[in-house]
Parts: sequence; structure tokens; C-alpha cells
Amino acid sequence: MARWSGVWSNVHMLDHIALQCADIDASVRFYSAVLSKVGVHLLVDTPDAMGFGESRPTFWIGPWRTGEGFRESHIAFAAPDRESVLAFFHTAVAEGAEVLYEPAEWPQYHPGYYAAFVRDPDGNNVEAVFSGYTGPA
Repeated sequence: MARWSGVWSNVHMLDHIALQCADIDASVRFYSAVLSKVGVHLLVDTPDAMGFGESRPTFWIGPWRTGEGFRESHIAFAAPDRESVLAFFHTAVAEGAEVLYEPAEWPQYHPGYYAAFVRDPDGNNVEAVFSGYTGPA
């Protein structure tokens, strides 16, 4: 089994992720507001799907069309700094999001991990995180 080396890089495993939303209008409003605080914006808007990203859409939402019931997802959006995590959190609260965890350091993840967690309109656990870890001193 490969082990984490403790070195952070810009290599990403996922190309994109998509969620089905019970109330697509509420979800578009929520994600447009909170993701703008971490530099992510609505880039594609079609009747079937909305794509958010920085330079290309990597986070997609669309109307709930398949499956039954609800399974909570956890999504963590990278923030460029601590101030962006705070802005994300305050915007989410203003949008009516349930607070899961207020902005704080989470040293159990790694040094410099600063994040806030809220629920989106569908009940998913959405996080903004600044991974300020620069490696061993």
C-alpha cells in the first residue's frame, strides 16, 4: 500500500464531481454565493446542469432525477487563504446554512489545516479549507 509522503502537490486525482439537488434554484443560489468567496464561479448554466470552477467547471450540480433517499456527501473546496474560509463561512450562514463546525484549525489532519463546515440546501457537508501546510520546518 502506498503511503502519503507528507508533501502536498498540485496533482489532482478527480476531474470533476456532480451532485443531484432536490431544489436546484436554492442550490444554485447557495453555491454561487459561497463558492465566490474561494474564487470559484458559475461557468456553465444549462437546463440540466450547472458547472462551477475557476478556469473550467469541476463541480457540477443538477436536478435530482435518479435514485431514492439521501446519502450525505462531503465536499471540501480549497480556499486560497484563511480570510476566504471566513468569508465562505459567513456567507453560508447568511444564506441560512446549518453550521457544522465554525472556522478553526484542525491539527489532527495536518499542521496549518484551517477549515469551516456547513450543510448545503440538500444536507451535504460542505467545507472550505485552507491547507497552509508548507512541510517540516
